[in-house]
Amino acid sequence: MNKHRSGRSASRREQRPAAVAGLPVNKNEEVLLDIIGMTHEGEGVGRVEGFTLFVQGALPGEKVRARVLKTKKQYGYAKLLELVQASPDRIAPPCPIYDQCGGCQLQHMDYTAQLAWKRQLVVDNLQRIGKLEVAGVPSRGVVGGSVDTDVANAGAELAAVEGGSAGDASYLAEGIRVLPTLGMDEPWRYRNKAQVPIGVTDGGLVGGFYARGSHRIIDMETCLIQHEDNDKVVATVKSLGRELGITAYDEETGRGLLRHVVVKKAFRTGQMMLVLVTNGRDIPHLDAWLGSIREQLPAVVSICQNINTQRTNVIFGNDTRVLWGSEVIYDYIGEVQFAISARSFYQVNPAQTEVLYGRTLEYAALTGKETVIDAYCGIGTISLFLAQHADQVYGVEIVPEAIEDARANAKLNGMNNVKFEVGASEDVIPAWKEQGITPDVIVVDPPRKGCDPRLLETILLMQPERVVYVSCNPSTLARDLRVLEDGGYRTVEVTPVDMFPHTVHVESVAWLELK
Repeated sequence: MNKHRSGRSASRREQRPAAVAGLPVNKNEEVLLDIIGMTHEGEGVGRVEGFTLFVQGALPGEKVRARVLKTKKQYGYAKLLELVQASPDRIAPPCPIYDQCGGCQLQHMDYTAQLAWKRQLVVDNLQRIGKLEVAGVPSRGVVGGSVDTDVANAGAELAAVEGGSAGDASYLAEGIRVLPTLGMDEPWRYRNKAQVPIGVTDGGLVGGFYARGSHRIIDMETCLIQHEDNDKVVATVKSLGRELGITAYDEETGRGLLRHVVVKKAFRTGQMMLVLVTNGRDIPHLDAWLGSIREQLPAVVSICQNINTQRTNVIFGNDTRVLWGSEVIYDYIGEVQFAISARSFYQVNPAQTEVLYGRTLEYAALTGKETVIDAYCGIGTISLFLAQHADQVYGVEIVPEAIEDARANAKLNGMNNVKFEVGASEDVIPAWKEQGITPDVIVVDPPRKGCDPRLLETILLMQPERVVYVSCNPSTLARDLRVLEDGGYRTVEVTPVDMFPHTVHVESVAWLELK
């Protein structure tokens, strides 16, 4: 390997053919790359004469040999062939189908390094997209928005936040504090919900996950981020389905019965729900199937059927019925109890949900006298968590079924200081203002696309003393914080929370105060 590095850069190509269309690399060429960063999708970033190549599976700090798969005008993709020099953060992924399955992206990276990278991802977005100053991080001119800026400095920046040298002029004393990512002590078996697509391979019914970047189903008996009981239920249902001759849905023909097996487990109560998503209402041998499931899986207290006959990759249809048992299962977040139905949204990592909501509560700084508005309230999880410590909470959500669940959950917990309303936040909240409702704190927990611009305008008009922004997408968080900062708020602190270990996803909680 040394002969390839002697006297030239490790990113120099070997025996390269003539460049095509002015690019320094061609398809199928082999190149040596220094991996200088990682994209938000977990791909390593290398450069050849300024041309960026994305390499699946490569980690920052590594030297790799890769084959160019595809080129575009400004970047391309390459396949990892050989690790010339591995990162100290590289580990052997424990999952036997990790390379095939698309469910996890970071199992080959040490968990401590994952947490540092996720914090750096938040920092980079705040600086690059939000043009915001971050405390303890070198001030940069934010030019061009390169995907890999300063990723290698994550450890140094973390040290600076936790007490870097005040005499070092290159580090900012002022700016947003971005705390270390809050991770899990045991980052495996954390998911309380499995949604398993069902298909046919070699004539037999299989179920697992889609192969990376495709709709080809990889059969799977165990998933290391799923609770073991979820694995057991899925395996039993598949086995019984094979014995009874249940057909699997075929996406190409639109024929076959069983589309998905959905399992939900309440971690605190131990109750489980099974949902069979079918391409039609009639299920052959239903009594035998139900009887065997009940006999072999006593933790399952609810068996439901969801009917989806549409030619779509959306999992659920509109029609759900109970085949046996209860319509809901019950679980807790902290001291708050929630009823979970077949289609209701519920956070999939209950342990980290308590961490996320705990930090939300801390940033809201409630004393028991405040009025709080929860925009994007869903089934009321954050609203009810906050209602334990506020005078009055108002929740708004555009999905009517979610508001029905939220009201039922408030009643379940005997909470009378919460009011829920259906509608768009940017329409409902101004109407509340006209009724004389003035919030001290507004909490937002939007989808990945971030807050609607009209909601941000509404917040700036309402001028609550505090805003707490719960985010599942660092780029839209940064964009929206910029708008709120320009409108008179100051972002004090951001805490990344690892809700989905071994994946590229990171949640964050931001605390803003009115200047």
